Formats: sequence, structure tokens, C-alpha cells
Amino acid sequence: MLQVADILGESVCDGLGLRTVVFLQGCPRHCKGCHNAALIPFEGGRAYTPAELAAAILQKLTPIHRGVTFSGGDPLAQAKELEQVIPLVRQERPDINIWVYTGYLYEDVKDYPVLRLIDVLVDGPFILEQRDISLPFKGSGNQRLIDVLQTLAQGSVAVLSL
Repeated sequence: MLQVADILGESVCDGLGLRTVVFLQGCPRHCKGCHNAALIPFEGGRAYTPAELAAAILQKLTPIHRGVTFSGGDPLAQAKELEQVIPLVRQERPDINIWVYTGYLYEDVKDYPVLRLIDVLVDGPFILEQRDISLPFKGSGNQRLIDVLQTLAQGSVAVLSL
């Protein structure tokens, strides 16, 4: 089961193009100044099976949606369950682009199997002292937009070119 705080049908600020955003409940990090502090507790939200969550996501996608973003909380706190959802979404929409936001560094989660299923990982904890609202798709200067497929292919972190 996955604990989901909300599913937003349309967003243009959580990745490239029109996206559906899934806000997962729970984060172990407790970053000072957290953008989604209400999602830090693991209790709350609604429980979904992987199949139920995939169906809910697919129901919100239209032909003009470019992707799905998993945010939170921290989606990688539910990595094993998320690993079951993404293939179900891609089975119906193989063209869909998948982004995951996490407070973990890529180097700490690079062996998580779910990473092989996504396109972009926005990594790193939010650091209030490095907050910069001019940065596209991230909240603080330390965070990286990682092209996961290129990173896996070359064996070193490849930052997404916008």
C-alpha cells in the first residue's frame, strides 16, 4: 500500500510540460522550511494499492500530458511500492515522462531499482539558506535535476539540460 496525500491533475511547475503530480505522504528528513510540511508525517493521506494508484493517475492523464511527477513527502520513502506503480502507468502510456523528487542524494539511492524506471530525479534536501525561487523545478541551489537514463548509461551523474 502507498500513502498518498493528493493527486493533482494538472501542473506545469513540477517538471517539463503538463504533468499529473502525485504527492506521497511521509518524509523522514524534516528539512527546515519544508515546502510540504503537512506531508512529513507518515500517517495521513489515503492508502492505495499500486494498481489503484496507477488507475487514479491514468484517469487524470489526457493526450496533452507530458508526464507524471512523484513528490511528497518523499516518494523514495515508499520506493518498493512506487516500483510497482510506474510499470502499470507505462504499460498504458509508454510515452509518459516520469520525474521523482527526493531529499536523498542520487549517490545514496542509486541502487534503488525504482530509479531504472524513471526519467528524472530531482535530488537533495531542501536547504532554506540556499532557497532560490528563480531555479526551475527545484527549491534550493544544492538540488540537482538528474537525467537518470543518461546517468545510468555513462556511470556518472548527468544533470538535465533545460
